[in-house]
Amino acid sequence: MATYGFHSSHEQIHPAALLKAVVRAEQAGFAAAMSSDHFSPWSARQGQSGFAWSWLGAALQATELRFGVVNAPGQRYHPAIIAQAIGTLAAMFPGRFWAALGTGEASNEHITGEGWPRKSVRTARLRECVDVIRALLSGEEVSHDGLVTVDRARLWTRPETPPELVGAAVSVETARWCAEWADGLITVNAPTETLRQMVEAYRGAGGRGRLALQVHLSWAEDDDKALAIAHDQWRSNTFRPPVCWDLDTAELFDVVSEDVPPSKVAEVVNVSSDLGWHAARLNEYAELGFEEIYLHHVGREQEAFIDAFGAKVLPQLA
Repeated sequence: MATYGFHSSHEQIHPAALLKAVVRAEQAGFAAAMSSDHFSPWSARQGQSGFAWSWLGAALQATELRFGVVNAPGQRYHPAIIAQAIGTLAAMFPGRFWAALGTGEASNEHITGEGWPRKSVRTARLRECVDVIRALLSGEEVSHDGLVTVDRARLWTRPETPPELVGAAVSVETARWCAEWADGLITVNAPTETLRQMVEAYRGAGGRGRLALQVHLSWAEDDDKALAIAHDQWRSNTFRPPVCWDLDTAELFDVVSEDVPPSKVAEVVNVSSDLGWHAARLNEYAELGFEEIYLHHVGREQEAFIDAFGAKVLPQLA
C-alpha cells in the first residue's frame, strides 16, 4: 500500500504557518511529508520563500513524520555543505530523513552571480555532487577538482546509516539516468502514459528503492473556486522545460504567464471539488507503482484541505 504524505510548499506559505500545517497534517492522518527548497517563489503572488533546512529541523522535532527535501547542489549550495546538512538531520532523526537531488532552476541559482550552465553541464555537475555527498556521508575525506571543487572535506557528525539520496526527474531520459546512482526516484504528476514510461525507464535501467510522486492538486467547496485558486497560484508553473529551468525571476514568470488560461492550469493541477474524484486519481498513481505520494494543495490556505482529505480521502486510500 502506498504512503500518502503532505507537501510543504515554502514558496507559498510562511514557515511558521507551514509548521502548524504539517503538524495538523500528521494529526489528520498524513503519514509522511516532503519539502521544497527555494530561494525565490515562482510568482510574486505566492509571496514566500523560507529557508527549508532551518524549517526541517523544527518540523522533524514537532512531528513523528518521515521527511524528504528536494535540493539542487552545485551552485547555490556547495555539495559539502549539503552533505553536512543531510548528515546532521539524519543523525538527529535516524531513519526519518531523505534528500532528493536534482539539477535545479535558474530562479533559485542565479543569486550566486555565476552563469547558468546548459543542461548537460548541470547534469554532469549533479553527478559529481552525488559522488561527493555519498563519500562524505560514508566518512571519507574528500578532495575533488571538476565542475565543483572540494578541498579535504570531512564530516565529523554523521548518522550511523547514511540516508537515501533520491533522484529527481521530470523526463523519461532523466529517470533512466537516475537509475545509475539513486536510491529511489521522485517526479511530479503528469499524464498517466508519461508516468508509466518514467517508472518503466527507471526500473528497466535497474533503478532501486522507492518510487515517489508529488501531486499538485486544488480542492475547494466548488469547482469554480478550486480552479480559481489553481489559476491564481500555479499558472506560472505550466511551462515545460527548458522554460521552467531557465527563467530567473518571479517577475519574469509573472509576465510570461499573464495570459495562461485556467484550462491550461488544469492540465498540470488536479482540480476538483469532488473528494472521491481526487481519491480515484491518487489510487491510479499508486497502481502505476508509486509507493510514496505527496499531496500538494496549491492554495495558500491549507487547513480546509488537510481536514477534508484527512477525513474523506485518506480513508478511501487505505
